[in-house]
Amino acid sequence: MELRSFLSIAYRALVRNTRRSALTAFAVALGLVVAMMMASLLDGAFYNAIDDNVRVVTGHMQVHKRSYDTGKQSLLAEDLLDNAEQMAATAESLPGVQSAAPVLWSGGLLATAEESIGVEIMGIDPDDAFHEPIRNGIVAGEYLKGDDRGRILVSSLLAKQMKINLNDRVSIAMSNANGEGQEGVFTVVGLYDTGFPGIDQNRVILPLQQAQAFAGVDGYASSLILMLTDRDEAPALARQLESETLMVETWEDLNSIMLDSIDIGRAYYNIVYAIIFIMVAVLIVNTLLMSVFERLREIGVLASIGMRGRQIMLLFLLEAFMLTVLGIVLGWILGLGAVSYLTFVGIPIPAEAAALVEGIAFGTRMYGGFAPLQFVVLSLLLLVVVLLVSLYPAWFAARLEPVEALHAF
Repeated sequence: MELRSFLSIAYRALVRNTRRSALTAFAVALGLVVAMMMASLLDGAFYNAIDDNVRVVTGHMQVHKRSYDTGKQSLLAEDLLDNAEQMAATAESLPGVQSAAPVLWSGGLLATAEESIGVEIMGIDPDDAFHEPIRNGIVAGEYLKGDDRGRILVSSLLAKQMKINLNDRVSIAMSNANGEGQEGVFTVVGLYDTGFPGIDQNRVILPLQQAQAFAGVDGYASSLILMLTDRDEAPALARQLESETLMVETWEDLNSIMLDSIDIGRAYYNIVYAIIFIMVAVLIVNTLLMSVFERLREIGVLASIGMRGRQIMLLFLLEAFMLTVLGIVLGWILGLGAVSYLTFVGIPIPAEAAALVEGIAFGTRMYGGFAPLQFVVLSLLLLVVVLLVSLYPAWFAARLEPVEALHAF
């Protein structure tokens, strides 16, 4: 029997019960849509978060003293870079380096007349390109200048929490390099919002020279943050810059927790994919088994006129194939619409929830991404899984004896 005849018989069997076939194909499509949306979020949200964290927090590389502990934010001279500006100029002259930004980090206490809160004090070179997200995030007031004194930036989130208005004077207290208490009064000249509450919520920003003078570490910096034209060049450049006293961490080292989370998320997603595909496959098997029992006489007739068992198996496998392909096509139509929504509109996240992810550039809107290769792989896997489990009802139909099938019911 020609393949065309098989396809004709399989097609008539599917349209004979249009409602059941349509619902089954829609279930296949729905399963694929869910899988595509998950792949979109994995490709978009997770990897976008790393890109945002690199752009706003870590940079592609950080250079600091080997004795420097980022968590403790030491201000001891032996833990700081004593020639940060010269190092920045040297680094920026290297091929592939876009910018090199010296920063000074320290912990302190921000206080108003009503309340106080622990904050991270960050001294920056306002003109450096790495701080563009802060410059572009000014929502009130103005950005800093390198020679500013007594002027700071506060995030709009922190300002709202502490009821700080533009041009208010606030107090900052900290321990300087000698361990002595230091307190200063500063004017809030700008409010900023980078779009990442977990970063903005507890940070105040000063010009680098002002922060150095306030901490008693003139000319020193905690770290040098480098942005590269190609992040894949980071390991080679790190080996070039490392020395006995300097440690260089690449973006992978600095974002290792997020990268590990992606691996865990991918493993979790694979489990969910398997569950979805198995559920869809079971539905297809159920549909085919119902079709077998409804068509026992037809199977008997086909067998009695000479159709062999493997040909009957092929017939039911073709039905499963056609149902699945129809579902996959519908799934791509619906799935691309859903993925487009995730990519261009995104899922809004309350600022309060985003702020819970401290120290990571987690925004107030989660976006997906287009992952065509993953979508194709998921579609093929779904098709293979369905065909594999469809072997049972096809085998069941093929092993029926013609006489028993003809006398059924």
